[in-house]
Amino acid sequence: MKPLINSGQLRQDAGYDRSPWRFLHTGNRSPAENMAIDEAISLAHKEGAVPPTVRFYGWNPASLSIGYFQQAEKEVDFQALREHGLGFVRRSTGGRAVLHDQELTYSIVVSERYPGIPANVAEAYAELSSGLLIGVRKLGLDAAMTGQVGVPEVHSGREHVSARKPLTAACFDAPSKYELLVDGCKIAGSAQMRGNGVILQHGSILLELDDEKLFSVLRFASPDIKQRMRSLFGRKASAINDCLRRREMPPVSMHHLENVFRNSFAEGLKAELVNGQLTEGELELAGRLSSEKYGADSWNYRR
Repeated sequence: MKPLINSGQLRQDAGYDRSPWRFLHTGNRSPAENMAIDEAISLAHKEGAVPPTVRFYGWNPASLSIGYFQQAEKEVDFQALREHGLGFVRRSTGGRAVLHDQELTYSIVVSERYPGIPANVAEAYAELSSGLLIGVRKLGLDAAMTGQVGVPEVHSGREHVSARKPLTAACFDAPSKYELLVDGCKIAGSAQMRGNGVILQHGSILLELDDEKLFSVLRFASPDIKQRMRSLFGRKASAINDCLRRREMPPVSMHHLENVFRNSFAEGLKAELVNGQLTEGELELAGRLSSEKYGADSWNYRR
């Protein structure tokens, strides 16, 4: 992959300098493409070919993603998934199942040595998530970041922030450490992994939440347990527009959400975000990863 920037230009003493970050909006992509692009960016950044990057994206079709460690056949109802016309993919990060529908999905790729990034996994997670907190507050919501639940956990070289044991296979049923709450409900979910000195963090900022559809594609021991878990989930998770409606404030559009969070990520990261595009090398690598890894049964149904 041909570097756009000499790797020496990116480094200053023990870390990266404060040069501008790249901002990408790659639109709505298939689930395999979305995960492949995130990985391709992280590999390109490792090689010094691209600067630190913030990416916004959506999903076509709406899709269910599961965490790296989840058991697909045990936890997902694939017949229901097909009936709803939903896509499916296994993420490279940990965490639980997420229905990617009416949401803004983001990813951040940056070196572990970038100035201001803590070595501690949980603290780095909080630092990179600060833009989420700023953005929700800019929308007029009284948001808080958790800090008492969960500890950093390392498994097979993949580090992530773990929560207390969740009640369901769904991501939003339990906040992890340093995750975002409004009215005591989780409003955004994120996951992080590290490899070869690079951090990849991605997550969902919920505009609307369809818990009925989410629970229809997850497996439970009985209908009674499903209903009980859905009721509990409804008290633990929410979406931005639901929170605004409860305050008798007008709901916001996806376009407005994107504008607010682009500015809030820049503020939280203390970085200038400059419009960019995927390089030829990233596109080529993402195409291979999409077909050979994230679009393959051997990856998605491996557990």
